[in-house]
Amino acid sequence: MGQGHQKDSLPGDLLHKDSIHIIENLLIQQQDLLKADSALRVQLEAELKKGAGNQSKTRDLQSQLARILSNDSMKRLGQLQQIQALKKYAEGHPVVLNEDTLFLLYTKMGSFGAAERAAAISGRISKLYRDYSFKADSLNLLSTGNGFDITYKNDLTIMSVSQLDALWFGFSADSLASAYRKTIATEILKQKKENNLYNWLRRIGWMALILVSLSVFIFLINRLYRRSVHVIRANRERLAHGLTFRKYRLVTPEKLEHFLIRASSVARFIIIVLAAYIALLLVSGIFTATEKWTATLLGWILTPARSVLHSIVHFLPNLFTIIVIYFIFRYVIKGIHYLSGEVGKGHMQISGFHPEWAQPTFNIIKFLLYAFMAVLIFPYLPGSASPAFKGVSVFLGVLVSLGSSSAINNIVAGLVITYMRPFHVGDRVQIGDVTGDVIEKTMLVIRIRTIKNEDVTVPNSAVLSTSSINFSSCTKPTDTGLILHSTVTIGYDTPWKKFTMLSLRLPKGRK
Repeated sequence: MGQGHQKDSLPGDLLHKDSIHIIENLLIQQQDLLKADSALRVQLEAELKKGAGNQSKTRDLQSQLARILSNDSMKRLGQLQQIQALKKYAEGHPVVLNEDTLFLLYTKMGSFGAAERAAAISGRISKLYRDYSFKADSLNLLSTGNGFDITYKNDLTIMSVSQLDALWFGFSADSLASAYRKTIATEILKQKKENNLYNWLRRIGWMALILVSLSVFIFLINRLYRRSVHVIRANRERLAHGLTFRKYRLVTPEKLEHFLIRASSVARFIIIVLAAYIALLLVSGIFTATEKWTATLLGWILTPARSVLHSIVHFLPNLFTIIVIYFIFRYVIKGIHYLSGEVGKGHMQISGFHPEWAQPTFNIIKFLLYAFMAVLIFPYLPGSASPAFKGVSVFLGVLVSLGSSSAINNIVAGLVITYMRPFHVGDRVQIGDVTGDVIEKTMLVIRIRTIKNEDVTVPNSAVLSTSSINFSSCTKPTDTGLILHSTVTIGYDTPWKKFTMLSLRLPKGRK
């Protein structure tokens, strides 16, 4: 009957609600078993002495005694395993003095449960604490046959320690009672010393000093803030150019001045809040009743700070891996960029590959390499394995897919147009109803300037889905040239002789 088997065989509600009752019954059974074993061993040992001359009877009695001892040992072992398994679900009830826990009670006594016992004992100990003539030597132990009583001057019974209490902790009743007596005496004396008039006055003095120091610190911080605002406004001429980057103005002087004043105000607020928080920590640590607040207040800061620091330390190996991956791809892209530049300038020739393909091909390869780099880096990012991170990634992917379908169509069409080479920048073309010169080609659109100097933007998908005419493709000296034609209308009132003479004057092949 092992521990795991016991845990599985008992229902969950029984484990949580009735575990203490079950343990008490098991402890009582174990105590009764020990008493019965002791009586049986005494009887068998007496019979062994009587039948010392009869060897056969002696062997039978010895075998019977060994069998009884073995069975009892197995029973006690099984009960101990049950008890240890059930103790994990047992709830102890604290005996307290001024909100400080002295010890926990788990077992009942008579009709009083553990909670009632703990409350009654706490009240009696508080009564002793309020007794100005308290003496620790007046706490005594009195045997009751079934345990021990802790009394004060043999008049007031503070608490009773039963055999059941002792069996719960695996101690003898007198050892457990002595430990409780020592704890009660020590805590009463300690708290009396901590809460005397001198210590109270000293704590109040420390509290006043902390509050005065906090007030002075806040006054100095406010004064420093006003001084910083004055300095910022007095040096407006130094902010005349604002915030610039490579001759580009990023922030105007007025915005920069407002930002600096706002940043000073935020810094002042953060410093004051931290100072007040530290003062609250110091004040709560001064008084005994609020000492437990100190650990709570510190936990609010230290727990997140520890968690962040722990995450940073554990992220360092992944960070170095990300840096190595980034630099590898960076220099690979630099090498490909150099090759594409040589091909674009004509210094390096590849059969069947036109120089104008070099830059768009490099852009495609660069995009694919960066995408592959992101795929390699993603598992090393903090929180990448969490369901929330994955859910947000899928959500953003769906949004991008739904919102960028037309943009992706234009990009794909731009790639096709680039490698089809139907026209170049500067060519005069006709796309649909638009006729003009191509002034710009991008991955998304083509811009055409018409004869009337109108700039028309045509999406690449529209270019690919309709026919286009290039008027400049055959205008080089080595080409056949562009044949221009026009329609001439002659009125009915024109003499036929003039029309005949005009036809005779036209060159051959142009009629």
